[in-house]
Amino acid sequence: MDIYASDEEKGEDIKRWWRENGLLVIVGVALGIAILLSGRYWLSQEKMSAVSASFLYQQTSQLIAEGKVTDAEFIVDELFSSYSSTPYAIFAAFEMAKYNVDSGDVEGAKPYLNWVISHGDLSGHINIARLRLGHVLLEQGRFEQALNVVREVQAIEFKSLINELTGDIYIAQGKRSEATIAYTTASALLEQSDPRALVLKLNLDDVAGS
Repeated sequence: MDIYASDEEKGEDIKRWWRENGLLVIVGVALGIAILLSGRYWLSQEKMSAVSASFLYQQTSQLIAEGKVTDAEFIVDELFSSYSSTPYAIFAAFEMAKYNVDSGDVEGAKPYLNWVISHGDLSGHINIARLRLGHVLLEQGRFEQALNVVREVQAIEFKSLINELTGDIYIAQGKRSEATIAYTTASALLEQSDPRALVLKLNLDDVAGS
């Protein structure tokens, strides 16, 4: 049975409901539109940020290639300060670190690698930075610091690289038995077709023959 006696009563009830709730409905709709628009604005801003960061990273790569490192450093600082949440800041840090190492300035590479470790969102980037920092510390003769950095790399996919670098550090320290264990572990984690397998075999032969 219909609870309304007539269409007029239905109409009056609807009018009354709108008088009582109309403002809330309008406000709710307005808020919904505002949220939708702000979401689109946020996405637009994120896209623009990524585009700007990409452009700055390309400039960095070009300047490094041209040997204009001071200019590149200035742009990298801008990436760090304004676009640190983008992967382009990470890529630029790695490029600057590589340039410094290739140029013989291993100390100059450390701030960039440490920046990645502190600001990276992806564990892969952080672990790569730690491994590269371990190589830098090894080259500087800071063996214990290098070992400590390498031990912080926990990801299984880096296990072979971790052990290979650990073996290199032990060799530098004169700890040949420890180096043998590390190299053997690193080799066991590789396919025989992997190019690094030959390098590790040569390392093991060198340790055994010395």
